[in-house]
Amino acid sequence: MSWTVLLCIVMGSLLKIVITSLPSGVVEWMTDKFQIHSKLNQENSIVTMANQRLQGEEKAKIIRYFNEALFKERHYIWPGTEQSYLHPTDSGTLIIVDTKSSKKDVRLFIYCYNDRVEVIKQYKKKMLAYRLFPGNLVRYAQRLATDISGSENPHVCASGE
Repeated sequence: MSWTVLLCIVMGSLLKIVITSLPSGVVEWMTDKFQIHSKLNQENSIVTMANQRLQGEEKAKIIRYFNEALFKERHYIWPGTEQSYLHPTDSGTLIIVDTKSSKKDVRLFIYCYNDRVEVIKQYKKKMLAYRLFPGNLVRYAQRLATDISGSENPHVCASGE
């Protein structure tokens, strides 16, 4: 009986020491695995705006501003209301990002409004919706959308290419 109690105390103490002193690489891996607003990689991402594929500096800036954006809150998507999130009635500037995240194909629908950024993350049959604080992403996306709709941009190519 006393051996059992002593052994449980020793094992519990060892477990506590191991958990509290994990290497930072392991901690980063564990937090990245469950992170909602994950960072995008420029090489693995295809950015589309106004049915045109962005290339070069525009693509790099959109990805950089998205990665710098701060997570605000997560929205629960009720079953049956998925289409209202994908096609909102008051849609802002739409940016679609197709990327690969940890062996999964992920599509991000980014709606930029004046006061907020709404993101719908779609992978497999799951959808997540969350909001980001507005920042450089909103200003740049709205300016870029005006440039794309107003004139031909040499850094934008058709989405079929």
